[in-house]
Amino acid sequence: MAGHFEATPGGGAAVALDEVEIAILRSLAVQLLELIGPGDEPAEGEDPLAALFTEGPSEPPADPALARLFPEAYGDEDDELRAASAEFRRFTENDLRTRKREDALAVVRTLDALTPAGEGAVLTLDADECRHWLGSLNDLRLTIGTRLEVTDEDDGEEGSLYRLPDSDPRKPMVMAYLWLGALQETLVETMMP
Repeated sequence: MAGHFEATPGGGAAVALDEVEIAILRSLAVQLLELIGPGDEPAEGEDPLAALFTEGPSEPPADPALARLFPEAYGDEDDELRAASAEFRRFTENDLRTRKREDALAVVRTLDALTPAGEGAVLTLDADECRHWLGSLNDLRLTIGTRLEVTDEDDGEEGSLYRLPDSDPRKPMVMAYLWLGALQETLVETMMP
């Protein structure tokens, strides 16, 4: 179980994590929450139902990592597609941000609820928590991959990510990117019937 998820009864999964892994995962999830930003809470006295119908932004985020997390729906080849993307974003981005925040918060909460035994702990997730974790692991990989400027060519076994010298300042983030990918892959495998 060390280093990868294994299926548990009832559609859940479990993974053994050491203290450093727990700290890294928690830190990355908190950083993701900071990147995504706080939710838009209704002002005091404001109708919470009205907040559900609040329109979101119509322009893509300037930050490349956020643009990767909240991509254009239809591309931007021409004015008509740009307008359709803006309209789609206006009505969906707030909900997508909320879901991404909920996923990252689920990671933080499940890690905070762990009771370390010795050098680490076994994280056991139910089926719903697995879905949150899978979403957050994906968002973390997209964010880190964007920051590292990962391309399709870098993802192969012989890609340049695997050949970085230890002296490269990107090496710790590359290692986190690859580790998150392994966690994500084994979690997906546990969720498959």
